[in-house]
Amino acid sequence: MNSRPETTARPALAVRCEGVARTFGRGERAVVAVHGSSCEVPFGSRIAIVGPSGSGKSTMLHMMAGLETPTAGRVSWPGLAATEPERRGQIGVVFQSPSLVPALTVAENVALPLVLAGLPDAEAQERVTEALELVQVSELATQLPEELSGGQAQRVAVARVLASRPSLILADEPTGQLDRANGQHLVDVLLATAEELDAALVVSTHDIEVADRLQERWRMHEGRLNTDEAWRNQSRAPRGARAGATTAGGRR
Repeated sequence: MNSRPETTARPALAVRCEGVARTFGRGERAVVAVHGSSCEVPFGSRIAIVGPSGSGKSTMLHMMAGLETPTAGRVSWPGLAATEPERRGQIGVVFQSPSLVPALTVAENVALPLVLAGLPDAEAQERVTEALELVQVSELATQLPEELSGGQAQRVAVARVLASRPSLILADEPTGQLDRANGQHLVDVLLATAEELDAALVVSTHDIEVADRLQERWRMHEGRLNTDEAWRNQSRAPRGARAGATTAGGRR
């Protein structure tokens, strides 16, 4: 990528969660996916959220992205746009499943958010080409999603996020469908992009090797986010950035 956002005064936090909880269903069938948890994600931070399947990692990321509304508590984005439509373009989400539009080619899928944001065609095409090169799928630009493997589709989904140049990148098990070499390359790309954009990066993962690549590790267990005993990798810390958080009402 060839442009870092202009340096302007902004709050240090990309996202703050205050006692957030998320319950699905009602009554006896209610399922609590996330219990009251709090965290702060500064710009420049690199955070891994680790935990078993069903522990609430995806729901927590979706609330950070504004895709899920907390049943209780509050999510805010101090350093991002005040209005939801503007903020949407500043948050990039890599889902567990690629979620590509079946009728669009790979290049068209990557370009879609840029077109919807009103970016000029020439600039959109330049970003698409660059993003596909970064994740090493340029040769697939004219193919449809049904012609891709699961790993290829996931890399295209990552390219779609990177092309938007977000300030907050939330990646939900981004390497889950990739072999080790491609998975490591994808993590390289996410880290390099976050560094260039001075973006915050939060990755949920089962893979400890992936978690070890990030600056800080938080744990999710039975819907509770525990950051009080966060593991910090000092060698990975970008420009001294530090994330901070507490867990409200959670077990230690």
